[in-house]
Amino acid sequence: MMLSAGLAQAEETYRIGITQNNVGVDSYQTTYESAFENAAAQNGNIDVVVLDAGGDVARQIGQVRNLIQQQVDAIIIWPTNGQAVIPAIRQAHKAGIPVVVTNSKIAEAGMEYIAAFSGPDNVQQGASSAEMMCEALDGEGQIVQVAGQPGYTTAMERSKGFEDQLADACPGVEILETQPADWNREKAQRVMENFLTKYDDIDGVYAGDDNMGVGALNAARSAGRVGEIAFIGATNFAVGYEAIERGEYYGSIYQSPVDDAEAALQTALDVLEGKEVPKMNFFETPKITASNLSEFDKPVF
Repeated sequence: MMLSAGLAQAEETYRIGITQNNVGVDSYQTTYESAFENAAAQNGNIDVVVLDAGGDVARQIGQVRNLIQQQVDAIIIWPTNGQAVIPAIRQAHKAGIPVVVTNSKIAEAGMEYIAAFSGPDNVQQGASSAEMMCEALDGEGQIVQVAGQPGYTTAMERSKGFEDQLADACPGVEILETQPADWNREKAQRVMENFLTKYDDIDGVYAGDDNMGVGALNAARSAGRVGEIAFIGATNFAVGYEAIERGEYYGSIYQSPVDDAEAALQTALDVLEGKEVPKMNFFETPKITASNLSEFDKPVF
């Protein structure tokens, strides 16, 4: 994705503030941050204020208020919590500062206060993962789900998309149990170890991202059960890509943090330029399996 060439020639310099969710939690967010800064640097007319909430809702609310006081031209927010940040977003809206929500949606009640959302369609990602699971199991089997952080919009949407599509497309596949692992590989490994102890027959695992999916895979490897379980993830990490290459992991959803960052910045710029911007701006996140792996570059995160 390229930023519009014409914007670089614009005379006005825009000051855009971003408050991210938690840069240190995984390599996706770290890559996103550097891609965002690079994209801004390539445009001579953008000055950015880059902040990180460190997963702390109160800290993020404080950062939004700080950006309002600085009178930035636009605010981009990667919400730590889709409900709790609404009052701060409403304050920015009242101050006349357009807000672009990036990567993870806010709750419906806050939609009237934002200029746009830019990011992946997580419900669709969940549905696509369900289609791969149906394919991997020929429509029948027993599976477990390793979900993301409870209460976090992305986790809820991926689970909902997966569960709804699974029930619709292959009712012969039963979800035995769902447990959260908070996007953490080690925690996902422990969750999967418990599943393997509790259930004799597990045909498939759906993980809310590849970081957790590979954690679950590691548990299955330790138990000597890799070949008998289909692993499906999302947000294709390098470790997931490599596991697909090795034939240990059935599939994932390809999602680029570079596309994510560039799309957010471009959306904010389009809003500031007065262009007509759709409320929901989704970028493509295709399915990735062994059959089309060669069409995709290995992720850097």
